[in-house]
Amino acid sequence: MSLREAILYETIESKKVKCNLCARRCIINDGGTGFCLVRKNEGGKLHSLVYAKAISAGVDPIGKKPLSHFNPGALVMSIATIGCNFRCQFCDNWMISQEKKIVGRHFPPEEVVKAAKDNGCQGISYTYTEPTIFFEYAYDTAKLAHKVGFFNTFVTNGYMTTEAVETIAPYLDAATVDFKGGGDPDFYRDFSAVPTVEPIYASLKEMKRKDIHIEITNLIVPKKGDSLERLKELAAWIGHALDKNTPFHLLRFHPGYQLTTIPSTSIETLEKAYTAVKETGLNYVYVGNVPGHPYENTYCPNCNELLIKRFSFEITRWNLTKDMRCPACGQEIPIEGKLHTSGYAYPYALF
Repeated sequence: MSLREAILYETIESKKVKCNLCARRCIINDGGTGFCLVRKNEGGKLHSLVYAKAISAGVDPIGKKPLSHFNPGALVMSIATIGCNFRCQFCDNWMISQEKKIVGRHFPPEEVVKAAKDNGCQGISYTYTEPTIFFEYAYDTAKLAHKVGFFNTFVTNGYMTTEAVETIAPYLDAATVDFKGGGDPDFYRDFSAVPTVEPIYASLKEMKRKDIHIEITNLIVPKKGDSLERLKELAAWIGHALDKNTPFHLLRFHPGYQLTTIPSTSIETLEKAYTAVKETGLNYVYVGNVPGHPYENTYCPNCNELLIKRFSFEITRWNLTKDMRCPACGQEIPIEGKLHTSGYAYPYALF
């Protein structure tokens, strides 16, 4: 095992500890693990069991995260360990997120950063499984990455404490926060074993206060989590609490893991959702998991000029001025960072 004393916990009575990293705030008896199964109490001290123990590593285009308004065209070294603080019945990466054995390859922070350099990346992404549960590993890697000029991004369910956001904020440049079912509390409880969704909104507000670039996704699950009313409520909250320029990605569901009898989200449903969200006032709405759909593209919110044309993870046309404005009307477009032209748009695994 790769043991490292955890951060953000407190020792309480009879060698019990309280983990203050994710919003479950597990009370863990001596010898026990938290809900995530990768944080263990040993004699009144909480340890991470997965520090520097990567289950997956690979090079991804940043559009896969998805991040559409942050360093477009960049490549990122993506890493994950086993474990998760959700139990999503529709998880794409259940083979690693729900793994109960402590497995993985020794891949310490300095080797992650070296691999990023060697593979022509511009940043590092903590993704595939929930980065909150391998927080210490992500924190040390992110700190080292900043020293050599790389950016860092989380792909997260957002179910972390505000203390965790505050701790990682100096080294976290962007976060993709993944909603499911429009943020419906019943959907989260029934399909992800999550007791309350409120901590997600609190962590998003904290990210906003810390000037972390935020993009939101929402998985639309047919008949179970496809309420347009819920979706509009979430979009309205984003526009009010975050910013109307926050990119919002509507993701197509495909059957898998424990939800194999539910069909893929129809294109018609996705397009209706797109229209409903746009009506709430959000400026940048995208449809994901439908390569070639026109709603993958970025359009000027002022004049509707096509600004960035995409096919899946690839940028096929770039139509912005050097200072990130619409060439037709001069509208400023909120793109953080710069266009990277690696010429490569498809992911590949290191292991």
